[in-house]
Amino acid sequence: MEKYNAYIKFADTLSISVGKAFSWCIVILCLGTCYEVVMAYVFNKPTLWNFDFSLQMYGAIFMMAGAYTLATEAHVRGDVLYRLMRPVKQAKLDLWLYFIFFFPGVLALTFSGFEYAGMAWKVKETSWNSPAQIQIYMAKSLIPLSGLLLTLQGVAEVLRCIVCIKTGYWASRETDSEETEKILMRTSHKEFKEE
Repeated sequence: MEKYNAYIKFADTLSISVGKAFSWCIVILCLGTCYEVVMAYVFNKPTLWNFDFSLQMYGAIFMMAGAYTLATEAHVRGDVLYRLMRPVKQAKLDLWLYFIFFFPGVLALTFSGFEYAGMAWKVKETSWNSPAQIQIYMAKSLIPLSGLLLTLQGVAEVLRCIVCIKTGYWASRETDSEETEKILMRTSHKEFKEE
């Protein structure tokens, strides 16, 4: 169990760190948009490159936030019945779903992404929908990288399921930020138990 917990902590820390690093793309995206608005509406000189730049920043945020979202349990979940199950049943269900749906898709993304990015680097691919012809092969390298990070985090989630099946409790998660709803629910549960 100790080895499982060590890997879970490593994967969670890596996913959260990468997610935090790429969250700065939001600031860059906002600055680029403000720059474009000023250039277009104040100086009447819109740029050719800003649309492609915005797409690349948004793509980077989207691709690199996947492992972060999985590590912090921030993904969308249809938990109408799931939340009523005991942790061991939840873990068994999650384990099956990871192997049936998650890993086939993520591994396909990773291996296809390596080929896709490799071809883009080989031809030094540029954007075809912009007169600026911005280079996009570096941005396409994020596809296999995000798949690799998702795979590493997926292994951690599988190990988390195994720990839960054996112990009856979910392994703790690294916390980055928490929604107000979760904080209120946890507080109300504590108050209810104290009464």
